[in-house]
Amino acid sequence: MRVLHAIHDFLPRHQAGSEIYCFELCRALQARGLGVHVLCAEYDPAREHGLLAWRAHDGIGVTEVINNWVFAGFAESYASPLLGRRLGQVLDVVQPDVLHVHNLLNLSLELPALARERGVPVVATLHDYTLVCPSGGQRVHLAEQHVCHTIDTERCSRCFPQHALHAQLVFGRTVLARPGGRQAARLLDRARRRLPRALGTLRRAAAHAPAPALAAADVDRRLARARAVFAAVDLFVAPSPALAEEYRRLGLLDEKLCVSDYGFPPLGPLPRRRPERRPGPLRVGFAGTLVWHKGVHVLIEAVRRLPPDGCELLIFGDPEVFPDYAADLRRRSAGLAVRFMGRFDRAAAPAAYAQMDVLAVPSLWPENSPLVIHEAFQAGLPVVGSRLGGTADLVAHGTSGLLYEAFSAADLAAALRRLIEEPGLRDRLAAGVPAVKSIDQDAREWEERYRRLAPRREAAR
Repeated sequence: MRVLHAIHDFLPRHQAGSEIYCFELCRALQARGLGVHVLCAEYDPAREHGLLAWRAHDGIGVTEVINNWVFAGFAESYASPLLGRRLGQVLDVVQPDVLHVHNLLNLSLELPALARERGVPVVATLHDYTLVCPSGGQRVHLAEQHVCHTIDTERCSRCFPQHALHAQLVFGRTVLARPGGRQAARLLDRARRRLPRALGTLRRAAAHAPAPALAAADVDRRLARARAVFAAVDLFVAPSPALAEEYRRLGLLDEKLCVSDYGFPPLGPLPRRRPERRPGPLRVGFAGTLVWHKGVHVLIEAVRRLPPDGCELLIFGDPEVFPDYAADLRRRSAGLAVRFMGRFDRAAAPAAYAQMDVLAVPSLWPENSPLVIHEAFQAGLPVVGSRLGGTADLVAHGTSGLLYEAFSAADLAAALRRLIEEPGLRDRLAAGVPAVKSIDQDAREWEERYRRLAPRREAAR
């Protein structure tokens, strides 16, 4: 059986949770004897827009479609005729028995329909809200610091022009699409290697160039295309009940939806027994992207409300992804026991989590089923998290961690104060962390789904 996994970007350049999960699932499926191949997009202005590049990553075949957002307008950003032709070519070459969609951002909302035209059944993992949110899938209006609990296309029409994806769209149209644009991009890339923020600064400047206004009707049309994806996919799997319920509200039929959490490989060498809390300040850790909707600024404000010698905050994350926000965090943490530790890869995860007494997940948006919570549980760490989305599904309040009201620095400080002042609480919570599903079990479950959906196609081979 051959399975084609489609995702917005992939390793090694991109190492967020869904990319890591896709890779680990592919490895586990491959170990079970299935053929796997990854289709992803890559942004690379030095290469031709629409180019197909074939490579391998750690034994997994990968096809990249170069998507530099050289589009005539907003509609092509989610349904480009050129990219559609390229995706069809990949389907024809790989000839999968099943298409497994992880994310259609940077690819095309038409991909499931292209597979169905070729008789290929389609399954999808719901990692986030990119199907229904044009601004990256977080359902967060960053400029107005607003979490979108409902889809308001009028707000979306204001949000997208303020998003990095819009800057990318304008940069593609005003620079890359012009004669000599790729040569200019190569020069910019060389400059970026010497001045890491140069290309980003130029992209933001290009975003101020005149561009067609985006109307609510434009977002409505995108949303209609997203609902067509609901019809083209045979089965959706949500990693958390909260995410599944959100998609039900958006119109996804219950008979096409099931809930099954992610599986994970072993985290790495860990102590047989989690040591009891060490003397001294409570060591609170954060691990993730340093971006507004992850709520690190709320966590810093909560630490400010605690006794100066009560806790130490360790922030693991790459400050260059959103440098303005990272600089703001440094300003906010002045005078506090806060250390910025940089990012870590999975191989270094055991050492990173070993430095913490508790993991904080202060997200302001409805997370799906956060990778970091599973990793913390694998490391024997309790979690203090905001009472939103998949975080509230994973963390049992008073058993494996503590929940608090999102956006409330006071409520978060109260939860951390309990861990500082109540003897033994942290260790009781650590003893209550649940087991984490293995990636091998997850792969078995996915293979069963694939075979139920594609028995005739596989047998015909």
